[in-house]
This record gives sequence, C-alpha cells and structure tokens, in this order.
Amino acid sequence: MFDWLLGAPLAVGAAAPDFAASDQDGNRVSLATLRGRNVVLVFYPADDTSVCTRQLCEFRDSWASVASKNAVVFGVNPAQPGRHEKFRKKYNLPFPLLVDEGQKIARAYNSAFSFAPRRTVYLIGPDGVIRYASRGKPTPAEVLATAS
Repeated sequence: MFDWLLGAPLAVGAAAPDFAASDQDGNRVSLATLRGRNVVLVFYPADDTSVCTRQLCEFRDSWASVASKNAVVFGVNPAQPGRHEKFRKKYNLPFPLLVDEGQKIARAYNSAFSFAPRRTVYLIGPDGVIRYASRGKPTPAEVLATAS
C-alpha cells in the first residue's frame, strides 16, 4: 500500500543476500551455512511489543509446520543480546533472535527504516533464492506455503 513511500521488499526469485550475525546467545549464524534448508527471516521493530510478540508467537505455535517444511526461523532486529534473550525466554520462542547491529541485514533486505526495521517476512529456499517476501504480518501458513 505504501511501497511508494517505504520501498518494496526484495523480489521473489532474487538471490537472497548473504549475512552473518550473532543470536541472543552469541552463536554466529550465516545464510551460507543454512543452504539446503528453508530459511524464514522475520524482521520486526521491537522485542516485547504487542504486534511483534503476536507475530513471533504465531511462528512458535506453528512449530510443527515449520519443522515439516525443513525450515528454520530467525527473528531479526537490532536489540542487544540480553534483551533478545529475555524476550525469547519469556515467550518460549523455539528459534533464535538475531542481533542486527546497525541494521546491516535489514538494509540488505530492504527492511531498514529509521531506528527500527520495517515489519517484513522472507522465506528463502534451500537454493538461496527468495520464495516469499511481504511487509506486515502474514500468517506462518501463508509464508510456509511457498517452501519447497
């Protein structure tokens, strides 16, 4: 709706930009090491806010579907590891939250905006190609329907 103002997400069919970042526990994650899996990136503005919490908990509650699609999920925003760790534990999220320092990953995925990322969800196929890209809060079922 406001893509003219905020810019569209990266195009479906495009090669996904590689990235490397630490999760809430300091573990290093890179897209290159995830080849062969479907990778869901959920860019969200802030930990422990109502819409962000609902969005990430929907993926938690759909965990059997995520696993059945050979997928991994990562929440992505620039919060510090301690904040991510507390948020993840509070809501029992079964997936890592990546620390996107300086919104470097968000910029590569056309999701950076001011001080927080724009709510954007991607599904990257096992071959590293973007299969789903949407702003907002799509359902996990909609996202996972595009997994190969």
